[in-house]
Amino acid sequence: MSQPTIAVQPAAPLTPAAERNWGMAAHLSSFAAAYVALGFLGPLVVLLVAGDRSPFVRRHAVEALNFNLTWLLYIVVAGILAVILIGLPILVALGIGYLVLVIVASVEASRGGEYRYPLTIRLVS
Repeated sequence: MSQPTIAVQPAAPLTPAAERNWGMAAHLSSFAAAYVALGFLGPLVVLLVAGDRSPFVRRHAVEALNFNLTWLLYIVVAGILAVILIGLPILVALGIGYLVLVIVASVEASRGGEYRYPLTIRLVS
């Protein structure tokens, strides 16, 4: 007796509006866990869920993932420097910069544009 075959349908491509929403979600989702140093989880989930359905979503998710991993590294270094008090102003500047840059990237994604975060190490491609 032969085994029945199950045909798996590839995921349907996203509409332009859905692409913009997923792209914006890649950036904004980082706020959900950023305060416990896990801001990279939101963009990672977006990359895994919708990254293969749209090159636009993949680019934004990878960019947001790289940004969050880089910022995590910066925060660790600033936290170590906080022992000698120079890290405290750096932590404040990083927090303000994080908030501003994520909002700018989210607005650009909602418009359908591209955005490259400054000062980001490209760890994931």
